[in-house]
Amino acid sequence: MAYSTTSEAIEALAAEIGENIYLDIAKWHLYLGDAKLHTPLAERLYPLLQNRSLSENAVNDALQTMTVAIGGGRRQLPLAEFLPSSGQRDLMRLLEDYQNKL
Repeated sequence: MAYSTTSEAIEALAAEIGENIYLDIAKWHLYLGDAKLHTPLAERLYPLLQNRSLSENAVNDALQTMTVAIGGGRRQLPLAEFLPSSGQRDLMRLLEDYQNKL
């Protein structure tokens, strides 16, 4: 799939992430699109796809360094803390599929 601009490619990736990947908080599923975290995550991950440097370690690093504000911003926790293992595997598959389309 060819995108005319990097912005379009990031928006398409963000949409996929937002619809398919969720935070698991006390067994509640909050999709990243609803949490408004899909675009910042796509912006962090897209260079990995573009440079063909996608790996589980690189994705995990991105999830560890991206923080989520909780308690009205009183505390920041890594996004990785909120994604179940299955969600991280789903994200990796989603990214691999997306990279194959580039």
